[in-house]
Amino acid sequence: MTADIVIQTPSAAPQQLIVLLHGVGADASTLVPLGRHVAHSQAQACVVSLQAPYPCDMGRGRQWFSVAGVTEANRPARVAEALPVMAEQIRHWQTQTGLTAAQTTLIGFSQGAILSLEACSRSPDLAQTVVAIGGRFAELPSSAPAPVRFHLIHGTADPVIAVVHAQQGAQQLSSLGAEVTLDLFEGAGHFVSAEMADRIVERLARD
Repeated sequence: MTADIVIQTPSAAPQQLIVLLHGVGADASTLVPLGRHVAHSQAQACVVSLQAPYPCDMGRGRQWFSVAGVTEANRPARVAEALPVMAEQIRHWQTQTGLTAAQTTLIGFSQGAILSLEACSRSPDLAQTVVAIGGRFAELPSSAPAPVRFHLIHGTADPVIAVVHAQQGAQQLSSLGAEVTLDLFEGAGHFVSAEMADRIVERLARD
């Protein structure tokens, strides 16, 4: 866990755990600016950026699962294999802070968003809230994880993960009775913009 980056630790006992999960080819430092932005409005939260466990196939950064030769058919199995390791990292920080799933928020970008969505749709006892930026489900869920809130953030011009995946995910979650919001940013690509960061802060403030 030493590669994880603690962005904020409250002086008093934390009331919330906010965990950030980066994309493929990046590392824990990549989402530190977003984490600081969120932390500024969440003074009682412990904010941590996780480091993916594996060296990236592309030769730089880290990855949660391999994207070499990834297809619609084999993506679900790769995600399923990666989930236990990611969940263990989150539970480590829950133990460290003495906080529960009901006090935990996951903020994932790209591959980190995929893992966050899949983890909480399969194991609703991992976190209360998921913010997925530029992500998607590996497979659309077949049941609603009742305790979990989902906030989907996506650029309409994302060339890596098409916006249709966010739209389909939001529609499926809504049809299953889950609590979900979808914020689309016109013309935005596969990145976390300042406007997206502000919207995330707004969404978390309303939860």
